[in-house]
Amino acid sequence: MVLSDITDLNNLELAAVHVTEGFITGRHKSPFHGFSSEFNEHRLYNKGESTRHIDWKLYARTEKLFVKRYEDETNLRCHILIDTSPSMKYPRDAKYNKLDFSAVCAAAIINLLKKQRDAAALTLFNKKIEFSSDAKISAVHIKMLFSKLGEVVSNRNFNPSLDNQSDEGSIAECLHQIAENIHKRSLVIVFSDMFDCGQENDLFAALQHLRHAKHDVIVFHVCDKRTELDFNFENRPYKFYDMETGKMLTLNPFEFKDVYKKQSSEYLKKLKARCGMYGMDLVEADIAMPFKDIIAPYLIRRSRIAL
Repeated sequence: MVLSDITDLNNLELAAVHVTEGFITGRHKSPFHGFSSEFNEHRLYNKGESTRHIDWKLYARTEKLFVKRYEDETNLRCHILIDTSPSMKYPRDAKYNKLDFSAVCAAAIINLLKKQRDAAALTLFNKKIEFSSDAKISAVHIKMLFSKLGEVVSNRNFNPSLDNQSDEGSIAECLHQIAENIHKRSLVIVFSDMFDCGQENDLFAALQHLRHAKHDVIVFHVCDKRTELDFNFENRPYKFYDMETGKMLTLNPFEFKDVYKKQSSEYLKKLKARCGMYGMDLVEADIAMPFKDIIAPYLIRRSRIAL
């Protein structure tokens, strides 16, 4: 089922037609353009070398040829962060839950990074960081990341006795820690439903921390739009189980639909506003849609922005 989908990533090439095969070839633009290296200082131009990196604006002011030096010449470093908290295992009876969906999308992005010869890293976090890797490019490393994503998918079923075992820590704390640990300027992609038990201001502050560290941040807001945003249920009583706290509530969702939709809409607007304020990209990822339909249009749009 899902595991076979994870290994079937070649179709992502349909989304990558207009983007690069890698910074090394330089033949095409990348959807993650602008993060291969970081400007550091100038040095005098040596006669006979390539004029590609000459700073012509500086030449206009000084009438001397200077070349831009970069901090490093490595490819893009991409850190993929996946929220593995209990709420990400919703819906419990669907083909894909939010965690499955995030793992498949992450696998697709890693596959693209591999083709571009860019470094990939993976971090899994709940209330604490469960797994974190360095950003590397080797085939062994990429294989290990796919193995980890396979473990995520194989652990898709919600288990109350295991998933609600600790109240210590938070998603916000994890993001703050990650922001401190990623030292070099990188592309950071976050997959999360952005639920942090009433700590939304702390969560927004953690996202801001990632940007303050000069990382380019993309937030995939993963949700089941039909039930989590639109609150579409039949007109009858349901037992709602809070997968984060373990609390249960019996009610008829039809009676609370308008209030719920208003609150969820306000939160989404606030999330969009904060991401816009911080200069982040927010991608609304509805798990009812094929994962390629979420990723492909975004990568194509981003590649056009980079042109």
